Amino acid sequence: MSRTEVVVYENADLLAAAAAARLVTRIVDVQAAKGSASVVLTGGGTGIAVLEELNRSSARDAIDWSRLDVYWGDERFVPAESDERNEKGAREALLDHVPLDPKRVHVMAPSDGEFGDDVDAAAAAYAEVLASQAGPDEGGVPAFDICLLGLGGEGHTASVFPDSPAVHETRLSVVAVRDCPKPPPTRVSLTLTAIRRAREVWLMTAGEAKAEAVSLALAGAPEVQVPVSGARGYRRTLWLLDRTAAGKLTKVYEPPTA
Repeated sequence: MSRTEVVVYENADLLAAAAAARLVTRIVDVQAAKGSASVVLTGGGTGIAVLEELNRSSARDAIDWSRLDVYWGDERFVPAESDERNEKGAREALLDHVPLDPKRVHVMAPSDGEFGDDVDAAAAAYAEVLASQAGPDEGGVPAFDICLLGLGGEGHTASVFPDSPAVHETRLSVVAVRDCPKPPPTRVSLTLTAIRRAREVWLMTAGEAKAEAVSLALAGAPEVQVPVSGARGYRRTLWLLDRTAAGKLTKVYEPPTA
């Protein structure tokens, strides 16, 4: 049965450090249990800060990087060398510093890649990547072990925005996103349907600007209005927040003492 947990840290720095430590432990545990592990990465300030913390930690050597599959929850459809690419941020923060198997790093196509400026083709190609990695009973999407996500102040997650075509999509695993209210306007994103294939979804965010969306999501707001409400792991959904992002919650959560 799926469960939801919320942990609140004093500030964004502690949140990033704690999330990095949790991520190492979880990946190592999964690899010990079944040989390999998979993680979906996110961009944004908190997502990249977690990867930077992991890169600085000696604990990263506990991970068998050759047995890790890496995916992305969404990507800005911009040229490969653009600083706006989530992939570029992740590579600079961590991926270029660890011995990953390049064949197991599954990137979303840039706008100057093999599909040119055809964002629909880029989305369809990523859906094919997911299908090729999925088991026979997984419905065309691999059961990701850990899906890392952030959220916006209006409640979007990945690039699924309120009352957008993406939030209404229930059939496709990956969609092209146009006219995003946040720049850049064109993106590729997993759908909530694909996100819910993850065994665990970790929602990580900091800052007072996120407090309203956090509160609404944990109160069960409709995902059409607050898409992050629909980002749930089928075994566990873990919210990792700093104190300001948790400021409108009615229940007090604290980090574990051990």
